[in-house]
Amino acid sequence: MANGKLSLACFRLALLNFYPLVAHFPSYMALALSKATDFTQPGVTESRDWLIQNIKIEERHLNWYRDWAVGFGLTVDELDRVTPPVEMNAVNHFLWNMNYRSSLAECLAATNLAIEWATGDWSIQVYKGINAYIDHPEVNINKRSLAWLRAHAHYDDLHPYEAMELIKRLCDHQPELQTKAFKAAREGLEYYELALDYCYKQHA
Repeated sequence: MANGKLSLACFRLALLNFYPLVAHFPSYMALALSKATDFTQPGVTESRDWLIQNIKIEERHLNWYRDWAVGFGLTVDELDRVTPPVEMNAVNHFLWNMNYRSSLAECLAATNLAIEWATGDWSIQVYKGINAYIDHPEVNINKRSLAWLRAHAHYDDLHPYEAMELIKRLCDHQPELQTKAFKAAREGLEYYELALDYCYKQHA
């Protein structure tokens, strides 16, 4: 994507099958928010307020992502009906499980640190190279279709750093919880990598 050499078929495959991750992202954070109840503990109140604000920001992202996908030739109906292949859906199952069963610190590590950080990094690169597709007859690049990319390549890239600071507060003086949070972040990245690798290999 970043260098404009990815085939349109592979680009569409990625946009289609990562749609559930984008669509369900605020739901994952809502599960984490439900754990932010003990305000006597360090970092809990701040995490609650931050998650509420972050979920609010996500309100716009679904339509922005749809505009991007439609600009690359997909339909909203295709997006809403997609069932990703196992390799690309595993990250969603991981995030549902993590945010339902684990501690608040682990939820933030898996979701907002790992996934948002990686997404911000690749969004920056894709945004730089997106104009390579501007003359493709089946692609429509405009302000609307670039909104999701532009957001994640710019202001949204602060979220992982903010999440890291919250995790540090939540885990302060708790080595065992620190280890669990680190494991959650690492596994989140591994599941994300699994999805990306599968997608790329389909049209390599």
